[in-house]
Amino acid sequence: MTRNKPDYLTADMFGGADRDPAFAPGARWLGGFACGVEEPLLAALHEIEAAAPFRHMVTPGGYRMSVAMTNCGPLGWVSDSKGYRYDRRDPASGLDWPPMPEVFADLAARAADLAGFPGFVPDACLINRYQPGAKLTLHQDRDELDMSAPI
Repeated sequence: MTRNKPDYLTADMFGGADRDPAFAPGARWLGGFACGVEEPLLAALHEIEAAAPFRHMVTPGGYRMSVAMTNCGPLGWVSDSKGYRYDRRDPASGLDWPPMPEVFADLAARAADLAGFPGFVPDACLINRYQPGAKLTLHQDRDELDMSAPI
């Protein structure tokens, strides 16, 4: 038996859905927003990955996350036995996270502006890689320092 998935589970970030999926209040769907910058985004991603390879972080409870992650920008999101937090350094290398490429920062700022956050300047970019079988369960980002900024 095949179950129908809600639109928001099958929406394509590079192609547009004709209508907004049902998200929580304050959430915005910008379907197709990244169209036209796929190649520069991927080129920048490869540079980030070369400097800070994807890895499977460990939760404070000791579980390996199935989603592979890396970061760029002045801060990076990390998880380990000490907890969830933002850190200036990559715990795997001890080096600062790679700088955020302009194509990433520009896309984030333009998206934030359209979502009602004018003047937003991103200070962190967490990049998730979902291989077959990887999942990120429903969660809330309650450890954010500024709940008035877009996540």
